[in-house]
Formats: sequence, structure tokens, C-alpha cells
Amino acid sequence: MKILELPLKKEWYNMIESGDKREEYRALKPYWSKRLVGVDKPLFSYRYGYQHANVKGYTHVRFRYGYTKRTMLYKIDEIIIGRGNANWGAPTDKDVFIIKFH
Repeated sequence: MKILELPLKKEWYNMIESGDKREEYRALKPYWSKRLVGVDKPLFSYRYGYQHANVKGYTHVRFRYGYTKRTMLYKIDEIIIGRGNANWGAPTDKDVFIIKFH
């Protein structure tokens, strides 16, 4: 089991905990590209049609309430690049990493 650790703000943590939100977003920036894909240029592969972004093989995501000990663990369905739900915190004008889980 390979776990991706993600701290969240109260609003998003509570939405996930209640079951209202089933995907989390991260910006297409070098930091997240390196962490999720293994390279710092995510758009290179995206431009050539490779939308699946979980090449580092994460199987689970652990959400942490800020930097406290309160956590939740979910199985990752997939990590892709695309447009997310604005009601769940995704920008409306940019593609992002979408971490889908159940």
C-alpha cells in the first residue's frame, strides 16, 4: 500500500468526511507534478493525450485535518488531469490533478 498524504482545510475535510466530496484537486504546478507523476512538467504528457497521472503508483490517500492527528484513509480510484467541480474547490478556468477516491 502506497499512501499519498494530503493536509486539507476544514471546509474540504468536512465535505469529504460527510461523503459529499469524492475527489480532491491539486494545481498543475511543478511541485505536484513531481510528487504525483515523477516529473516537473505535467503538461508535456497531457498534450500528447496521456491524462492518467498516477504513475507513481499511489493506492490510497490519507487526508489530514490541517496538520493535526485527525485523518481519513481512502482507496484511490484514479488520478487524472482535467477540469474539476468548482463547488468542491477546483478552479473554473484551469486543468488540475484530480484525485478520485472512494
